[in-house]
Amino acid sequence: MSRLYFGLHMHQPTQNLPEAVENAVQRCYRPLFQILRKYPEFCFALHCSGWLFEELKERYSDVFEDILYLSDQGSIEFFTGGFYEPVLASIPREDRIVQIEKLNHFIQNHFSKTPKGLWLTERVWESSIASDFIDCGIEYVVVDDYHFLASGFDKEELEGYFFSEENGHRFTLFPISQDLRYAIPFYPVDEALQTIASFENAILFDDAEKFGLWPNTYEWVYEKGWLESFIQKILQSDIETKHFESMLRQKPRGLAYLANVSYYEMGEWSLKAKDILELEKLKEKVGKEYFETIGIKFIRGGIWRNFFVKYEESNRLHKRMLDISKRQKSESLYKLQTNDVYWHGIFGGLYLPNLRDNAYRFVAECEKTLDDRMDVADKDMDGYKELEVKQENFVWRFYEKSGGQIIEILDIDSAFNFQNTLTRRYEAYHETILHPKKQKGEKGITTIHEMAPKIDEEVRKNLFFDWYVKNSAIDHFSDTSFNIQTFLQNSFKEYGDFANQPFTLKEPTTFERQGGLYLDQKYPASMKKTYFIAANCLKMSIDFHSTYTKELFYINEWNLHFAHYESLLINAKFCCDELEFYSKKLEIVDPFTQKTLHFSFDEAVRIYVVPLCTVSQSEKGFERTQQGISIAFSFAFAKTFRWDLQLCLK
Repeated sequence: MSRLYFGLHMHQPTQNLPEAVENAVQRCYRPLFQILRKYPEFCFALHCSGWLFEELKERYSDVFEDILYLSDQGSIEFFTGGFYEPVLASIPREDRIVQIEKLNHFIQNHFSKTPKGLWLTERVWESSIASDFIDCGIEYVVVDDYHFLASGFDKEELEGYFFSEENGHRFTLFPISQDLRYAIPFYPVDEALQTIASFENAILFDDAEKFGLWPNTYEWVYEKGWLESFIQKILQSDIETKHFESMLRQKPRGLAYLANVSYYEMGEWSLKAKDILELEKLKEKVGKEYFETIGIKFIRGGIWRNFFVKYEESNRLHKRMLDISKRQKSESLYKLQTNDVYWHGIFGGLYLPNLRDNAYRFVAECEKTLDDRMDVADKDMDGYKELEVKQENFVWRFYEKSGGQIIEILDIDSAFNFQNTLTRRYEAYHETILHPKKQKGEKGITTIHEMAPKIDEEVRKNLFFDWYVKNSAIDHFSDTSFNIQTFLQNSFKEYGDFANQPFTLKEPTTFERQGGLYLDQKYPASMKKTYFIAANCLKMSIDFHSTYTKELFYINEWNLHFAHYESLLINAKFCCDELEFYSKKLEIVDPFTQKTLHFSFDEAVRIYVVPLCTVSQSEKGFERTQQGISIAFSFAFAKTFRWDLQLCLK
C-alpha cells in the first residue's frame, strides 16, 4: 500500500496585474477547488501566499468559501510561510519572523488551524533560517529530494522524513519527489498512479498553477477531465491520501544536514548564460543514466543569491530593500520583499516591468516616512560607493562603479522610478532562437522545462545585446558609425573607456576618471562629471580633456522607463518609433505619472530616441518586452569640451 502526501502551493506576486489574477482564478483556482470540494475525503496540504489569500477572500469569495469548506471537512492541512512570499534567506531575521507570524495569524483567524509545516519559497534552503522558523512554532519543512541528493544521500533512501537540527533545536524535513513533480499532472492518469504506487511514501508539494495556468494544462486538466479522473482513481485504489503531520507517527529515516541549494533547475538558472550551456553539455557528456543516478550529486549550478550577481538591477533593488529595513518597518517593506522580482528563470520575474514597477512603488511608500538626506556609502556591497540624495519628493542615486551614472530617479509623489530599465542580456534560452528544440513525441503534455517555444521572425530580427548596463548619463565616444540604427543595435564603434568603467566619487557630488581614447594608440583622457540637485531638477556638468586632436563624437546616453509607452509624447511626437531631433531641448510628456521630463542644453545637439526591448520567453513562446526608451544626445568635438545638461520633472 502506498501513501500519498499531496501538497498544493498557490502564489501570485504581490499586487499583480488584476487581469493576471483574474486569469489565474478562472483557469486554475476556481475549477481546482470546485473539483476538490466534491471529494472531501481526498486529503491534501495547502500553502497560499498571504496576499493571494486576501485577494481570494475579498474578490473571489466563492473560491475562498470552497477552501473554508474543505478545511472544515478536515481535507486540508495548512502550511505557512512568509506572508508576501519572500525568499526567507534573502531578508533580515526580524523580517522573516514577522512575515511567518503574519501568515500564521491569517490561517488561525480564518480557518482556526495552527500550521506546523513551512512552505519554503522556491525551496531556497539555507540553514541560517532554521532558528527563525523554529521560533515561529514550525516543526517541519518541505524541500526537494534534490536537496538530499546534493548533500550525499541516495535516491533510494528518501522514502520518508528526516530529522535535522540548528543550534540543538530539532526540526523535520520532507523530501519532495522530482519524479512526481514531473509526472503530475503531465502523465496520463494511469501512468501517474503507477508512479505514485512505486513509492511507499509518495511526497509531492508543487505549484497549484500547474493545474490549469501552465501552458496547455487547462484543456488537459479540466476539459479532458484529468484532475477528476485522477482523484476518483486515487480514491478507488489502495493509495491512501494523508496529511504530512500523520507521517510523524512513523520512524524517521535518520539525520540530515542539507546543502544550501534550491531545486536543481533554479541552480542552473542562477548561472551565467554561457555556464548554463556548458552545464548542459557536461550533463550530455556523462549521459542521462549516469547523471540521474550518480552525477546529480556532484554536477550542479549555483545558489539562488547568484541572481544578485547575474543581474545588477536585481542586486540594486535587493540592497535598497535591506537598507530600508534598517531604517523602518512597514507593510510596504514586507511587500517589497516578495521574491518574484529578484530572479529570472524560464520566463517572467525580473523581466516583467510591472513587477519592477510594483517593487519601486513599495520603495516610494517607504521613502515617504524617511527624512531628506545625502548619503555616500557602498549600499550595493560591491566595493564601490553610491551617492543617494533625497530632496522633498525625489530620490536620485548615482553609481561610482559604472561611470558615475544615474541608477535611480524616484518620484515619490507618483511612486514611480523613471530609471527602472533592464539591460538586454544574452540568456541561455536565446540559443533556441537559432537552434529550436523539437517537441517530444510522448503521451500526455510537456512541462515548462520541456516546451519548444514558438519563435517569431520579428523577434529574431530584434535580438540585440548590451555590453554595458542601461543606466543614465552614460559617456560614449564614437565616430560617424554612430547613427540611429547602430544605437538601437548597440553596434557603433566605441573609442572611450568611460561607459562601463569605474569613476571615483569626489565629495560631494563630483565623479572623476582618468581614462583614455583608444584609436591607433591610447590617448590619455580625463572626465569630471558633477551633479547639482534641487529637488525635481538635476543639472549635470561634464568637463572632458584628451590628447587626441581630431574630431570625434561625444554621446551622452539616457535610458528611461515608463509604464505606458504608447501614450508618451516626445517633442510632440508619439512614442515609440525611432525618432531624431536637432534641438536645444527634449520634452517627454507622461500621462501615467502626469509628469513632464524636460531636458535642456545651452546649444542644440543631435538627439536620437529608440525603444529599449528585451527578448525573453513567456508561456506563449519568445516575445519582445519594452523595458524603456534609450536617448542619445550627441555632438562633435576635438580634444576637449565642457557641456551642461539640465533635467527637470514637473
